[in-house]
Amino acid sequence: MYRVRFHGRGGQGMKTAGRILGTAFFLEGFEVQDSPKYGAERRGAPLTSAVRADRNPINERGVILRPDLVVVADDTLVPVQSAAVMTGVSDRTVLVINSNTDAEEWHRRLGINSLVLTLPASTEPDRAELPYVGAVCAGAAARLTGCISEATIVAAVREELSTFNDEIIAKNVDSALSGYNLMAAHEGTATKGEEHSAADYETPHWIELQAESASLSAPAIHTSANSVKVGTGLWRTMRPIIEYEHCNRCSWICGSFCPDSAIVVNEQGYPEIDYQHCKGCLICVAQCPPHAIISIPEQVAAEESS
Repeated sequence: MYRVRFHGRGGQGMKTAGRILGTAFFLEGFEVQDSPKYGAERRGAPLTSAVRADRNPINERGVILRPDLVVVADDTLVPVQSAAVMTGVSDRTVLVINSNTDAEEWHRRLGINSLVLTLPASTEPDRAELPYVGAVCAGAAARLTGCISEATIVAAVREELSTFNDEIIAKNVDSALSGYNLMAAHEGTATKGEEHSAADYETPHWIELQAESASLSAPAIHTSANSVKVGTGLWRTMRPIIEYEHCNRCSWICGSFCPDSAIVVNEQGYPEIDYQHCKGCLICVAQCPPHAIISIPEQVAAEESS
């Protein structure tokens, strides 16, 4: 059975990548599963999409713990523990990273013996706007399995994106073929993994939250020492900036609309943004009446502060 895992951020098309690859497998006569894994849909948050394909009925369910192929659309996710990019990666796993860092350097950083390949990353500063990276990843994965033809991956893109206009479909087809052709020298290197017995199942690591009986209370995101551990600011690709010369101090608006209560009011009555927990949804930018809140790419913000 082929077990493929895509890793990216919300907005980068990993769910679509899984669907394209799953459809391509299906068109080639495989039994298929494809399913994304994410929490609340948040732009920039880590997201995983899993695809299983086999000539026989598939009885496995749940997350892929021992992948044959891992495709990473955003190299900034590799060191993020919650993204779990390296979970289950073994010496036989093929790892594809969309990055401008070469494969040798990734070998050195990760200390692994598996085959590491790279796709040329976009130079766009806003990493949530990587152009059609989902289609590129799907095309690369299809070529690496060695059992999906060029015509099939094109047909899969057209089928999955049939509700979009011709221009968008054409760009995604070109992107998928770009990824497909980039992996030509490594066609067939992602091989089927062994069947796993239920007796080998490994229970996941659970985080225990101390709480009283549910009849009195239950775990909540705002309990002490809980939300602090979830650095949702790591998800942000665009940073909201308050231009105080335009601010009318109507902080009840931006503060009320912020879904994570990441906007507080200082002693002068001006709003301040908690960047540790701001995930960059940019709702505050849309709701600010005087347009005093703007957004800039996180990469640009980091360069300006350094």
